[in-house]
Amino acid sequence: MSGEIIGLHHWFDTPPGRHLLAWEQARYDELVADLFGFHALQLGMPGVDGLRANRMPHRWLALGGQEGSLAGTSAALLAEPVMLPFAEASLDLVLMPHTLELSVDPHAALREVQRVLVPEGRVVIGGLNPWSLWGFNQKRARLYQRLGAGGRLFLPDVGEFIAPGRLRDWLELLDFELESVSFGCFRPAVASERWLQRYEWMDGLGARWWPILGAGYVTVAVKRVRGMRLLEPGWRTAAAPLAAQAQVAQQQGVHFSSCD
Repeated sequence: MSGEIIGLHHWFDTPPGRHLLAWEQARYDELVADLFGFHALQLGMPGVDGLRANRMPHRWLALGGQEGSLAGTSAALLAEPVMLPFAEASLDLVLMPHTLELSVDPHAALREVQRVLVPEGRVVIGGLNPWSLWGFNQKRARLYQRLGAGGRLFLPDVGEFIAPGRLRDWLELLDFELESVSFGCFRPAVASERWLQRYEWMDGLGARWWPILGAGYVTVAVKRVRGMRLLEPGWRTAAAPLAAQAQVAQQQGVHFSSCD
């Protein structure tokens, strides 16, 4: 696992890695800006500050043991995604930038997030899309390696990239409701900054014509609790009996008038 973490962090220092992180940072800024509550947590990836646009009073960055030693960043706490040091239903927002791709057990990590989130709390998940130009390049390189024909991997050689559709199924099993999925980075799998800039025009076309083939995605899901009914504000519940009394009075020929 430590080798995978090193590979991922080094890859994010390459031109395509920086390009992807810049897109993700913009999406996180937009998605978390209007999410309210008291407690928010980012799990992993100190290279992106996914909670900087959020206004919750308590925000933490948690890093796993291997990641914390490699990143050189002062995290608020050291914690593995599969075992978080938070009470049940204690967090309003959990951000997971590429956390599942590096987790020893992504299913357990999602279950742990479901445990610590409050009802109607949100989880924001960033990942690499295997069904993209970058993902296809990776699959082809791995096929060539298995056949002994060489092949150089474009993306980091981490455990597994999770397709957005597969992630949606996992979330539904844990009673999350999918709120949105954003895709970005539609340029070909090129390694230099110069060629990435040359293919910048493909981002606009991709977002319009083949949006689900973006190299990166960010998913937002809401924790639902079955059988729970949200209480309406008191002024709404008080207005209903008053309206009913007025309707009955009018039917009986009684009219209300204001007192000056």
